Amino acid sequence: MTTRVSKAPAGFGRLWTAQGISSLGDGVTHAALPLLALALTRDPLALAVVSAAGTLPWLLFGVLGGALVDRWDRRRTMWVADVARAALLAIPAGAAAYDVLSIPLLAAVAFLLGLGGLFFDTAATAYLPDLLGRDPALLEHANSRLRGTQTAASGFAGPPAGSALLALGRAAPLLADAVSFALSALLVRSLPATPRPAVAARESLLRQARAGASYVFRDRLLLGLALRPAVGNIAFLAVETVLALFAHDRLGIGSLGFGLLLTAEATGGLLGAGIASFLGRRLGTGTALTCTATIEGLAVLGLAAAPNAYAAGLALAVCGAGMGATMVLAPSLRQAVVPAHLMGRVASTSRMLAMCAAPFGAFLGGWLATAYGVRTPLFAAGGLLLAMTAVTATMTGNHRVEAALRAAAPSRAADALRPEVREPVAENA
Repeated sequence: MTTRVSKAPAGFGRLWTAQGISSLGDGVTHAALPLLALALTRDPLALAVVSAAGTLPWLLFGVLGGALVDRWDRRRTMWVADVARAALLAIPAGAAAYDVLSIPLLAAVAFLLGLGGLFFDTAATAYLPDLLGRDPALLEHANSRLRGTQTAASGFAGPPAGSALLALGRAAPLLADAVSFALSALLVRSLPATPRPAVAARESLLRQARAGASYVFRDRLLLGLALRPAVGNIAFLAVETVLALFAHDRLGIGSLGFGLLLTAEATGGLLGAGIASFLGRRLGTGTALTCTATIEGLAVLGLAAAPNAYAAGLALAVCGAGMGATMVLAPSLRQAVVPAHLMGRVASTSRMLAMCAAPFGAFLGGWLATAYGVRTPLFAAGGLLLAMTAVTATMTGNHRVEAALRAAAPSRAADALRPEVREPVAENA
């Protein structure tokens, strides 16, 4: 394909900017919330509650949230979620200013921020293919830029900025994130309006949610795309649980060195996101996904066997590159083949499966490290990733991908023939 991102509508630039600003704010809060909690308590359980609270909305409301997004105007859902999160952050900021911040309040804020993120992320995932006419090549280019910007903003710039802002006061990083949400809301509100998918209005929300979930489980391609991040989260959380201990005990790395290890992984992620479209064109999307998944598994095995910090950093960079490419190719393919009226539910179902799998990985990593040593979870994770790749290789192979794209071609053609989306006017915003 020869479609290039320069042919994307002008609205994509605003969406890209909005998500970049919001990701920067997310990185600030991602670093600040644990530090704020740590300033209030040293109880590991209390700290875990704050960390886990942000993931609970996906576990509790993931599929229902997707069904609601498929009923609502997606652009409006995004900017309302941003405005709500900006207003929400004023509460802990005020509590910090008056020195009445507490662990229960931080946990509640993390939960509600996660709920807002559920609606924003699902709506954004569903809105992008509408904006770009579900063109596969254009979606890959767009997702590559969105993923790269998200990694740079939330992985590189945001966390150190959050830590630095804490020096100005406990409220500072929270207010900075609130400003990022407000700016994102303004940009999203100016995006072009896209037609709302027609759904059966009389059908119950629960039935619509079940229809979206069953659509994923009945389609082998979509199921393969959903299984990879779900099984991958088990593996990667097993690694993440023991990575700091592994770095300290086996590699002799201190706090600064551990930060550099994580930076190596993020650097690889940027590279992977940047070359994802090239891999998809040269190998075919299905083969490229199998290759990136294989690279992730082999890299984790390399990390487990790493004799020193340099080898570990290289292994993490390679793993990050595989992950970065996968996280561009897989969502782009899903957005190209899923019908518009199901996009929210399919995206949220896939995300929910991945989020539900994460706690199992954390438990697995802790148990294996306790019972068999700190390297064992890494070897187990690498083996699990390679086994998952073997199982899903035919589910997401090139022949299945091409068949799905051909089947979706009529609806993409219909999107191309519909009237050009217009900039919203005030009364319709």
